[in-house]
Amino acid sequence: MIDFRYHLVSLISVFLALAVGIALGAGPLKQTLGDTLTGQVQQLRTEKAQLRSQLDDTAGQLKNSDAYLDAASGQLVQGTLKDRRVAVVALGAVPQDERTAVDARLTQAGATVSAHVTLTDAWSSTDQRSFRQGLVGYLLGYLNPAPDQGAGVQAQLAQALVQGLVRAESGKPDTLTQDSTVLLQLLSSGQTPLITLANPVTAPADAVVVLAVPVATTSAATPAPTPAQDATSSALAVVGAAQSFSHGAVLVDGSVAAGSLVSAVLADKSLNGAVTTVSGADTITGQVTVPLALAARIAGTNGHYGFGSGLSPMPARTAVPTTAGARTAG
Repeated sequence: MIDFRYHLVSLISVFLALAVGIALGAGPLKQTLGDTLTGQVQQLRTEKAQLRSQLDDTAGQLKNSDAYLDAASGQLVQGTLKDRRVAVVALGAVPQDERTAVDARLTQAGATVSAHVTLTDAWSSTDQRSFRQGLVGYLLGYLNPAPDQGAGVQAQLAQALVQGLVRAESGKPDTLTQDSTVLLQLLSSGQTPLITLANPVTAPADAVVVLAVPVATTSAATPAPTPAQDATSSALAVVGAAQSFSHGAVLVDGSVAAGSLVSAVLADKSLNGAVTTVSGADTITGQVTVPLALAARIAGTNGHYGFGSGLSPMPARTAVPTTAGARTAG
């Protein structure tokens, strides 16, 4: 009987509390709660409008800054690469708008783009490893200088590519060697070409711009996948060969993110001190920096340019000598 009374009292208490809550909500507290919620909604709407206005102002300022830099870029880069020939090597599917923008800045600086090269998937695909090893046997006879003993297939291919782009006939600095022509033909022909050429290469380059494939940025919760080791190694081999066999080379990449080539260069002591990098290829600041960085590298100054830890915003303006000098002779 005691248990029954206890439960009965408990049930009555619950219903009384519910009734009191309903009464208060429908009566004295109704207006207060309604006013509070209405005020909070209005405050959120006001804050949203303010944030939208701030975002629009910031976007407008950024657009104005880009327009100013675009207008001033001619004065910044003009003449820095006068009479120089530059080969542009894309390490894969680089966005076309980035390629076009880099070409425009090089031309603005007084350079001529002597070659547009794109590496195909076969350049680093594990499925084509045997094919590359076989092809190297044909390439070695046309390399001068020959690769160091112990150089791997990736290094040999990279040297073949760069020598094909930069070697000039002895005493004829404006004429590509016959061996260079053969190297480019071997790399770009057959059922499994390792490279594609936008146009036939007829003149040797003084310098090389290497365009990296941008790495997609992701949230911290889902980090970007690390590229295959073969792909990274082969790409870095091209960058190293470009610097070794030309008057100067620049690696142009997107943001310095995990898995990006610039981050790999910064982490490699030998490449860090020898290869110039430019980050932000998708921005006008990065694109304008490319000819400035290349001119500085030809003049002997190495650096890493962009925005972030360990990077400099922009190289000092350097105008390289207008004469092409002694190009790599065959």
